[in-house]
Amino acid sequence: MKTEMLAMILAGGQGTRLGKLTKDIAKPAVSFGGRYRIIDFALSNCTNSNIRNVGVVTQYQPLGLNSHIGNGSAWGLDGIDTGVTILQPYSSSEGEKWFEGTAHAIFQNIAYIDQMDPEYVLILSGDHIYKMDYEKMLQQHQENNASLTVAVIEVPMEEASRFGIMNTDENDRIIEFEEKPAEPKSNLASMGIYIFDWGRLRSVLMNSYSKDDQMLDFGKHVIPFFLESGENVFAYRFSGYWKDVGTIDSLWEASMEFIQLDNELDITDKTWRIYSKNQIAPPHFLTATSDVQDSLIVDGCYVAGKIQHSVLSGNVQVKEGSLIQDSFIMAGATIGKNVTIQRAIVGENAIIGDNAVIDGTEEIAVIGNAEVIGVQKNED
Repeated sequence: MKTEMLAMILAGGQGTRLGKLTKDIAKPAVSFGGRYRIIDFALSNCTNSNIRNVGVVTQYQPLGLNSHIGNGSAWGLDGIDTGVTILQPYSSSEGEKWFEGTAHAIFQNIAYIDQMDPEYVLILSGDHIYKMDYEKMLQQHQENNASLTVAVIEVPMEEASRFGIMNTDENDRIIEFEEKPAEPKSNLASMGIYIFDWGRLRSVLMNSYSKDDQMLDFGKHVIPFFLESGENVFAYRFSGYWKDVGTIDSLWEASMEFIQLDNELDITDKTWRIYSKNQIAPPHFLTATSDVQDSLIVDGCYVAGKIQHSVLSGNVQVKEGSLIQDSFIMAGATIGKNVTIQRAIVGENAIIGDNAVIDGTEEIAVIGNAEVIGVQKNED
């Protein structure tokens, strides 16, 4: 099956920086924006970029992610010549096949990639919020006769030391890569999005692992090797909204930015839709005691309290007398009477009992999925 460009979404990370939100689910399956899960953005970008075959590499707690993706129909990836394939670690005669890094995950799935027979492989992370046309990136890759193209975004110079920085010449050819440099020479941060000529990447990985000189990670091992080998490595400059939501702070910030009227992500753009697998729910219902300001409330919600600058996902209940400010409430959560929640993320199906106070003023407060707060257990 000949494919021009195959997308491989790396979705196997444990997401420890998201704490209790990823206790039972993979990071890319974490809820976002009321209706979505984080991986929806990478999958939708593939669909909108006319990439019809996608491999999703999973490892940690894959059940929820697998269920969400299903056969790929929500993203139009269930046709005769299209498809999304869940790729999980497996055992073989050579032993366990756990993925030890981003490049190792690709190496372990060489058989699948060979079966798809792509000319190019697009490597994506499953935990970024953004809209990007990968076809334009591929076009530049081809024009430059590149063996590797790295998507980059300009970040404030004072924040550049937090990222992998690509230093380029006047033609945007990458001449140096610095991982979190103390004194950065440029502000072109790697977005963790790569296009490789598959034949070249395959050869490099096979040769490396045959010598037991294992290239485990793209940033630490593969990109430096390509640069040292004199390969044509170019930067693709991206301008637009992009957020790595791998931490509690960044997930909360992205959620608050999502409901701004001048939201740069522009989820209403019909030419670049973000698709998701959503359960059918009744319309939301606001009672006479409700007061909603500057907030996003989706299907199935029941609101009898006051909501200010917050996101309420599907089937959330907020009872009378409660106040929710600057918070992201995930699907199925129940908020009791006279509850106060400020600057918080409340996980899916969490239960917050009457009169509880959740204050994230100094540090974002986090309630885990199905966590119960302030509810007295019945005694016999």
